[in-house]
Amino acid sequence: EEVLAQLPAPFDTVAVARKFPLAYEDSMATVLTQELARYNRLLETVEASLEGLRRAVRGEVVMSAALEEVFNAIYDGKVPETWRARSYPSLKPLAGYIADLRRRLGFFQKWIDEGPPPVFWISGFFFTQSFLTGVLQTFARKEQVEIDTLQWAVTVLRRPPPAPPTDGCHIAGLFLQGAGWDAERGMLCESQVGVLFLDMPTIWLCPVRPADYAPGECYDCPLYKTPDRRGTLSTTGHSTNFVMAFALPTADPPEHWIKRGVALLCALEY
Repeated sequence: EEVLAQLPAPFDTVAVARKFPLAYEDSMATVLTQELARYNRLLETVEASLEGLRRAVRGEVVMSAALEEVFNAIYDGKVPETWRARSYPSLKPLAGYIADLRRRLGFFQKWIDEGPPPVFWISGFFFTQSFLTGVLQTFARKEQVEIDTLQWAVTVLRRPPPAPPTDGCHIAGLFLQGAGWDAERGMLCESQVGVLFLDMPTIWLCPVRPADYAPGECYDCPLYKTPDRRGTLSTTGHSTNFVMAFALPTADPPEHWIKRGVALLCALEY
């Protein structure tokens, strides 16, 4: 009952579709409606299993094997497997998972209420690759170029911007593991003693043509959804964990950071 009380009602996707109609020149409305549909499926699964469990505990229905699995997982502070089957990748325990889910739902509710934010919390997306593809598609249609010919120009900003960029998007919410970030020089550096994960500053992702982009020495830092750093190939052709590589400036050879296992993460284990 405590978990049920914390969860909001499913999103009204029909009302959202009316407020953010699909447009050829902007793919974010499509991304939003698809994300809300995914979270609605997860919410319906969580609420149905918890309601069934509540009735089983009261003796109103038979405790099935599926409900018993949910009961045992909650008792152990773990996320039930029936939830994971409908969920985004997460290694958090039950309490952390519920808090993270509420924050994700709050992010999208604020988007619905106030419009697209100047900085997107990239860790809150159910299907991160869909969001990035939407940004690329918006730029490709604007410039009338093939989306497959574009790549990302990565710029780490000193401070969060007050407004969205003309092209691309601002993102935040990533964690850097295995290295530090020198804000003055704008490049990777050695991590401080005792610091396992660093909150990355806001990043500007801008689609560019390869001929227009010539970065200096960079380390292609992989971005994963969880610290597990492994996944499977989904039916969409994307990995369930790996998202993309960020070209981060470095004064050291890329091999230096490869040996340290430096990576960006969307979420931690706690």
